[in-house]
Amino acid sequence: GLGFANLGTLLMVKGLPYDSDEGRAIAAAVTAIMTGRAYRTSAAIAGTKGTFPGFESNRQPMMRVMGKHRDAAYAIDPGHCPSDLLAAAHEEWDECVKAGEEHGYRNAQATVLAPTGTIGLLMDCDTTGIEPDFALVKFKKLAGGGYFKIVNESVPRALRTLGYSKEQRDEIIAYARGTQSLAGVPHVNRDSLRDHGLLAPEIDRVERSLPGALNLAGAFKRHILGDECLKRLGFQPSTAPSGDHLLAALGFTSAEVETANDVACGTLTLEGAPHLKDEHLPVFDCANRCGRRGTRFIRPMGHIRMMAAVQPFLSGAISKTVNLPNEAGVDDVEQIYVEGWKLGLKAIALY
Repeated sequence: GLGFANLGTLLMVKGLPYDSDEGRAIAAAVTAIMTGRAYRTSAAIAGTKGTFPGFESNRQPMMRVMGKHRDAAYAIDPGHCPSDLLAAAHEEWDECVKAGEEHGYRNAQATVLAPTGTIGLLMDCDTTGIEPDFALVKFKKLAGGGYFKIVNESVPRALRTLGYSKEQRDEIIAYARGTQSLAGVPHVNRDSLRDHGLLAPEIDRVERSLPGALNLAGAFKRHILGDECLKRLGFQPSTAPSGDHLLAALGFTSAEVETANDVACGTLTLEGAPHLKDEHLPVFDCANRCGRRGTRFIRPMGHIRMMAAVQPFLSGAISKTVNLPNEAGVDDVEQIYVEGWKLGLKAIALY
């Protein structure tokens, strides 16, 4: 079950939208190279260890399958695929079929595309398997409480590829991720919190919690502020307001908190970011709308078309989620399954 991870990151850092002809052509070529080399190696092993049981009785259909893989490699659109990748895909499949005709194959099947969820994190992948990014900023809930904030570290590299200066990149990233500090934050900052009765060590704890907070309100919880702080502010710790309610009780309006939140914790989207050109927004589209203000996301058929681009080069199926918006109906689901069937997919999962 050989496969790959981080395709979504590869395309992003190259400045290519996931849902694009170029993105699909590159994914197809990469998958063709992987599977072609896998079967080419399998043929070399068969030359010394023998073929898989049943190969000889199935030689003709097996070689026909290998021929279909090779034909698919030559069908990749040269207008959308880098010439070196395309040449490598052609070479792998020419040599793979030649070696198979001579030695047969040790493996009946060689490749699938797995989810790579856990190992992808261990390998510092921003995306898993063949997936695009789920969201530019993600929060993973921890078993012991709290959250782990995962920021797509490919965004700065993509912005550099697209020609943005370091100063522009820093401002764009800060817009999405936030400053993760109270310094320079409008309304809710160190000075205003001190005026409302918080002491420096308590404000320090609030500030240290910002990198892992879902939003600014998440930094104003009892376990962060402490019971002594809540008592000094005039609350009983067991019944004290928390988060947004505590900030409101201290006199901050919802508009002030929202403005402060955007600066400290970020908007979680690149839509509306300073300097970012509209024509570059598709490069950063994710499986879901990003943040409270995000409206863009990869359309369901974008997932299907990417799967269809690589399926001709895989022995098995693809573990891949087709993300549909919450308002999707029965007809939308039907369309996904019918189109997937027409395009020759072996499996589909919907979310």
